[in-house]
Amino acid sequence: MSAYNRHDLGLLLLRLGTGGVLAAHGAQKLLGWFGGHGIEGTGQFMESVGYAPGKASATAAGLAEMGGGTLLALGLATPAAGAAASGAMAGASAVHAPNGFFNQEGGFEYAATLGLAAAGLAVTGPGRLSLDHALGHVLDRGWMVPAALGATAAVTAMVVGARNRRLDKPELDDAADQFDSQEALFGE
Repeated sequence: MSAYNRHDLGLLLLRLGTGGVLAAHGAQKLLGWFGGHGIEGTGQFMESVGYAPGKASATAAGLAEMGGGTLLALGLATPAAGAAASGAMAGASAVHAPNGFFNQEGGFEYAATLGLAAAGLAVTGPGRLSLDHALGHVLDRGWMVPAALGATAAVTAMVVGARNRRLDKPELDDAADQFDSQEALFGE
């Protein structure tokens, strides 16, 4: 069957929409486009929410979003592109999770939706209206899906875990200071 069907068109629309939004967010971080703050400003923000070092974190997030989003939109290296973008969105979701689910309250709804769409595209593939299809799926093999998603999940867990430990450390330092103050006060 050589005619494109609605499945192919649907995947194209999903890739263009999800990939375009992700690429624009990455361009904000990396280049300061679309009202973004570039590497410097984004790096400062990343530090303030526990991702350190900030500039490296901003660069990694920006590349995952801009690169992953661009590749998703093109339908090229779809497993890796979807995995990279979903990993970046998992990191963003971790920042917003304390605010609950809904975006209007600062929650993780938006980041999670983009991440799930990117992961879904990695799993389903790009469809026939894609560069992967035109190139014979050399960068879109079945084994690449679990490899890309697994590697991204492992790296994301390490990065978010390190962030969480960094954020928890001041509380531990405060508790130790309080214990030391009580110990000095009671002479123990």
